[in-house]
Amino acid sequence: MAVTGILGKKIGMTQVFDEKGDVHPITVLQAGPCVVTQLKTAAKDGYDAAQIGLVEFVKASRITKAQAGHLAKTEAPPVKAIREVDIEAAAEGKDGLKAGDRVLVDIFADAKFVDVAGTSKGRGFAGVVRRHKFGGGPKSHGHMFQVQGSIGASSFPSRVFPGQRMPGHYGTDQVTVRNLRIRGIDVDENLLMVEGAVPGPRDGYVLISKAKAPPRERRGFAGAGTVDPLKASKKAQGKRK
Repeated sequence: MAVTGILGKKIGMTQVFDEKGDVHPITVLQAGPCVVTQLKTAAKDGYDAAQIGLVEFVKASRITKAQAGHLAKTEAPPVKAIREVDIEAAAEGKDGLKAGDRVLVDIFADAKFVDVAGTSKGRGFAGVVRRHKFGGGPKSHGHMFQVQGSIGASSFPSRVFPGQRMPGHYGTDQVTVRNLRIRGIDVDENLLMVEGAVPGPRDGYVLISKAKAPPRERRGFAGAGTVDPLKASKKAQGKRK
């Protein structure tokens, strides 16, 4: 068995150039190292999963006695962030996963896309223009640009419908960005570079997992390993003759 995800931190954003000279915005993630703190089994817990913790400098006095007792079962170091990830069947010739094993960024060596889940930045109390991207009212003198206005709930229906978009708390939601392309892996420093933006602030915890539904590569747009449409059409014409 092997895990399908890893716990990490968001370092920041930069850009890289590919072989063609095109620039790509990327996010650098500190992916691990992690340790398996517990294994969930279908016989005991009703499902199969692995509980992993991000190994970082944490004082033993900063964790509760319950957490210390839980980590002592597997002789794991003090960890602050713990998440559960799915597990997959192990390949032939590889041993099964067990508590206490280390999880490193090399689990994405054969992957092209990943899903990243994190907590979005907190924006506090926000209006409808910022929270729901409303267009706002007239900006001329005498108008209040960012006020929502009437919501049409006077004599009928005399109430506000559930889900009405109004001002309120904005941010600190769990957001998952799917199918981010991997642009580079640094095994020595446990760094993972993905193309695109990742939710959350710098040093925010993120859960990185293998893409559950990776996109299909379009022909002629995914590199040298794809089929050239022009060559394929000429080859098909030759067979017809």
